[in-house]
Amino acid sequence: MTELTLDAAQTIVAAALKAARERSFKPLSVAVYDGRGALKALASEDGTSLKRAEIAMGKAYGALALGVGSRALHKMATDRPYFVAAATHAVGGQLVPVPGGVLIKDAQGRILGAVGVSGDTSDNDEIAAAAGIEAAGLTFDTGA
Repeated sequence: MTELTLDAAQTIVAAALKAARERSFKPLSVAVYDGRGALKALASEDGTSLKRAEIAMGKAYGALALGVGSRALHKMATDRPYFVAAATHAVGGQLVPVPGGVLIKDAQGRILGAVGVSGDTSDNDEIAAAAGIEAAGLTFDTGA
């Protein structure tokens, strides 16, 4: 697979939300970008708080823009805050450096896109994102 299809993106969203319901997570927003940075799928469950979709988008887009899962971005924000501030500016503010932004990779390790999830704790957001990616038969990279 050389690109992330709409079908795969929709599978990721549905499976991430299903995993969240099975674990009784708070209502989530899930954003999926393809490798070019185009938004492929976006969904927010009933009851999500205002701006959760934008936070999910920032987690995914930031991970994709820097080529690392947002768990690594979180560490960068702690270790090199000026770099992350500059990178956030460079990507137009769409960088949320906390877990929940997960790279989507193929079996050869090529980046196909990224998923961002927001609504519960960052760790739970990441769990839902990883479950969605696995359900689509792809590999996830959290940046851990």
